[in-house]
Amino acid sequence: MSTPILEVNDLKKHFPIRAGFFGGTTGYVYAVDGVSFSIAKGETLSLVGESGCGKSTVGKAILRLFDITAGQVVLDGQRIDDMAPGTLRPMRRRMQVVFQDPFSSLNPRMRVRDLLAEPIRNFGLAKDSADLERRVGELMDRVRLPRDAVNRWPHEFSGGQRQRICIARALAPEPDLIICDEAVSALDVSVKAQIVNLLQDLQKELGLALLFISHDLAIVEHMTHRVAVMYLGKIVEVAPRRQLFAAPKHPYTEALLSAVPVPEPGAARERIILKGDVPSPIKPPKGCRFHTRCPYAFDRCRQDEPELRQTEDGHFAACHLHDRPAAENPLAGARGAAVIAHH
Repeated sequence: MSTPILEVNDLKKHFPIRAGFFGGTTGYVYAVDGVSFSIAKGETLSLVGESGCGKSTVGKAILRLFDITAGQVVLDGQRIDDMAPGTLRPMRRRMQVVFQDPFSSLNPRMRVRDLLAEPIRNFGLAKDSADLERRVGELMDRVRLPRDAVNRWPHEFSGGQRQRICIARALAPEPDLIICDEAVSALDVSVKAQIVNLLQDLQKELGLALLFISHDLAIVEHMTHRVAVMYLGKIVEVAPRRQLFAAPKHPYTEALLSAVPVPEPGAARERIILKGDVPSPIKPPKGCRFHTRCPYAFDRCRQDEPELRQTEDGHFAACHLHDRPAAENPLAGARGAAVIAHH
């Protein structure tokens, strides 16, 4: 694997809970509580998990949309989480974002030409007005929209077309990394596929790294290189796509994969229904955070927090089951492969 374009080391973001308007802090929401991963140049890493697990907070923390509580964010060898705003500004050009709702992401009072020209002007990338127009036209070509559409307003486009404009705007500063925060979840199924294919083509053409934040495992399986699974503010499993989908090494991942629709009629699948609700991030459980819902939990899970460690080449999981003999580990061997038989 090539040198990472992004490294996240023990990232934490705890939001204070305040009593009243002028009251003091009464506790914290442990939204992200010690997350580490890296993304290589040209790679797609998908960050998946249930709503509220902290995956979007990770994306916003990397973008410095708020200050982090602890940890480090390193972009191409330079630490950016503690950079002063003036120093950070040129680094911002190298990482861009595509949000979930394309309509609220676009200024309704700006034509598409101005929406795409703004980041080019902000970072001083165009030599003159002719160069600016050329760049805007090329961006429209890249996202497969007609060039004459630059004179239209955001409300004149469909949802899929608006998301293409958002992608074009993210490409305008010529970034190395794009964070896609649920970038296709608001779109129709057929449009989702088109946008995913567009992102893959752009990645190959431009060598982009993508952090793809999603809860849609069917989409993730189609487009990613590696997958990181989050649960209650922590990453519980990281693996190459094929390994993770064929043989998950964490009970939470196993349950998530069992819920993915099987495309082939008659294909075997064992659906795993988790008991209970996700615990509150204000007071996470002691030990393994998943033990309150885990079908395989034993005494150690309720006391000791498992570390994310390698179970096989490139495959990491935070689960005490892997310290037990293979005969006592329900995730060892071929069990994971039986969860989704069509892989």
